[in-house]
Amino acid sequence: MKDIRITVVRKIQHNDLMEKYENPIEHTCDVQEGDTWISVGGQRPDNFCPEAWKTLKPFVEDLACGKGNFYDGWMKNPYSAMLSCNDGFRPVSFYIETIE
Repeated sequence: MKDIRITVVRKIQHNDLMEKYENPIEHTCDVQEGDTWISVGGQRPDNFCPEAWKTLKPFVEDLACGKGNFYDGWMKNPYSAMLSCNDGFRPVSFYIETIE
């Protein structure tokens, strides 16, 4: 099994959508651009958002098993993917890549 690096590359906040649709909440995602985690054996890293993991998990597991080339050449590096969490108000984009 290969290790997979997960890196936050972008975090966006849609204030107009939050104002229009979201109920006020006290705590939101606290990741920052540049934050990284390592998935060992395709497992969710400690302190990694369980909701974001739902999106990343199948891709991380495939990469950990040596698979890649998602969607027939989508990524320049075939052993990587660019994915986002499912929060429509403040989506976080993650770059995942196989590391040696």
